[in-house]
Amino acid sequence: MSRFVISKSGTRDAGAISWLLAQTLWVGGLWLLHFLLLPAITKIGLASLLVDEIANALRPLLVGLAAVCAGLQMLVLIRAERLASLWRDARGQLLLVVVVMAGSYFAVARLLEAELWLMFSYLVMAFCGLLLVLQPVPQKFRRQL
Repeated sequence: MSRFVISKSGTRDAGAISWLLAQTLWVGGLWLLHFLLLPAITKIGLASLLVDEIANALRPLLVGLAAVCAGLQMLVLIRAERLASLWRDARGQLLLVVVVMAGSYFAVARLLEAELWLMFSYLVMAFCGLLLVLQPVPQKFRRQL
């Protein structure tokens, strides 16, 4: 094997880079807020009403970011592996669940004010993101070995 073959194997195209960046932003943001930031400011000793206000202000922003980034990831997946991969591929199914949950989050927040559903849809998005992190990055040009 020549050294050039070894050095080219780690290159990624723009789609793979944007996939990883979008995934880092929305999955990391959801997990960071719910499992690190809010428990930390609660432990510091801030009033629970203030913690709730911070959570109520930041959660819709992160859900919107998750919807936009999941949409971007859907475009990358469609570009790399065609439209049918949204229904047949696990990555596409997870992204569809995230977009549907984000839509239901905003619909329920505007109409019903059901806090349990809001938390459920937020956590479903977070765990779908965690499962999505475990999936391989879609690549347009795969080499057949």
